[in-house]
Amino acid sequence: MSLWRKKSITKLLADADSSEHGLKKTLSAPSLVALGIGAIIGAGLFVRTAAAAGEHAGNAVTLSFIVAAIGCLFAGLCYAEFASMIPIAGSAYTYAYTTMGELVAWIIGWALVLEYALGAATVSIAWSEYLNNLLGGVIPYQWCHSPLEVSTAGEHGIMNLPALFILLVLSLLLIKGTSESAKVNAVIVFVKVGIVLLFIGVGWHFINPANHIPYLIPDNAPPVPIGGGKNYDYSPAVNHGWLGVLRGAAVVFFAFIGFDAVSTAAQETKNPKRDMPIGILGSLAICTILYILFSHVLTGVAPYTDFVKAGKEASVSYAIQHYMPGFGWLATLVSVAILAGFSSVILVMLLGQSRVFYSMSNDGLLPKAFSELHPKFRTPYKANIILFLFVGLFAAFIPGSVAGDLTSIGTLLAFVLVCVGIMIMRKKDPDRPRPFRAPFVPVVPILGIIVCGGMIATLDSTTLLTAFGWMVAGLFIYFLYSRTHSKLHTSHLDEMPPPKQNI
Repeated sequence: MSLWRKKSITKLLADADSSEHGLKKTLSAPSLVALGIGAIIGAGLFVRTAAAAGEHAGNAVTLSFIVAAIGCLFAGLCYAEFASMIPIAGSAYTYAYTTMGELVAWIIGWALVLEYALGAATVSIAWSEYLNNLLGGVIPYQWCHSPLEVSTAGEHGIMNLPALFILLVLSLLLIKGTSESAKVNAVIVFVKVGIVLLFIGVGWHFINPANHIPYLIPDNAPPVPIGGGKNYDYSPAVNHGWLGVLRGAAVVFFAFIGFDAVSTAAQETKNPKRDMPIGILGSLAICTILYILFSHVLTGVAPYTDFVKAGKEASVSYAIQHYMPGFGWLATLVSVAILAGFSSVILVMLLGQSRVFYSMSNDGLLPKAFSELHPKFRTPYKANIILFLFVGLFAAFIPGSVAGDLTSIGTLLAFVLVCVGIMIMRKKDPDRPRPFRAPFVPVVPILGIIVCGGMIATLDSTTLLTAFGWMVAGLFIYFLYSRTHSKLHTSHLDEMPPPKQNI
């Protein structure tokens, strides 16, 4: 059988509709929007904003968010068309299987592990760090760091227990049910969005108009001392002006990662043809508005030059403590919002990865255990357990910095292939009903490919080589196991006539 064998969309939809024992349909449009916001608003809002403003875009970081949002919109429109047309769990993996064939589908499914599984592990490590900071450092160093980390005092890490704890709690919640998970996520989203709005509302009154002048960093901006006799130089082209805005867009782009996870829950949505586009595009629109308002207030309260060396990961707390007297309590609430943001991101990443595994297992590319559903909760509980063990090992014993930009490269590759898939489907199956149609095809998907491909090109060589090694490992698994266990392969063998016998 060909490596490019494809799944029939008609049969795919028929099998999903006829299944009496499939995933439980419990999600509505509001819960999908909440899932999207839960995945998008995390550390990116509180960390990437300050980094992009201080080092590249200045006050025009608001424009950087707009540019990044437009790039995400191109991919989001393509995701929305696919999700409404093929409301099946698996997201980009399933879309690739129906348009570009099994090998490409495997590659994208394997790449999504970088986005969802490693992303969940990395965020859980950050969750551990913020929790310990919020608690005043009461957790001993050795029990909140990996064995590969050593403190300045010479203490060696043993295991990151808080990271394991949050992964276990959220994995058990996902096993309990998607509806329950969505309700908890909605509460978390309400808390963190409420605190973000509170900062915007209170901080607006502390905006110093002089901080927003000039709006773009000028080419003659003086260097900023960063300690040790060193200065941060704004003279390079990507550190000022419009190029600085574009470089800032590349930095904050990764604050938008997560909206595509909404599409993995298509098979658990009550009315996916209507609700999936609302969930994907609605969450993206809401987060973009919040990002623009947040960055406008942050750079108005504190000069962008402060964020070159001060603030960074605690940028909001820094701005509150230094420029908003009497609102120290708000800095504590922001820390709570960051923890809430991390929690919902981990939840949606684990949900997305387990649903991709579920689809790949249903297709025979992974062992049956990944698609076995709990007899009571109707969730892929074994996939969640295996995923917890895999992600937990990474979170407990590997430093968060090791993942680097691997999470992002998996996401960007998925975006590129979804954009390619839309153009293929429009040409090969133009008459198939499309409840939602991406506008201006092929212009929109081509622009999505250019923007996302450009983001991949900006990643460092170490990340690219590591991702390549990950893909090579995935191809070994495909050719040793998945290709011969694929249901398309086994069904082909069943249909073959018996060999002729010599008399």
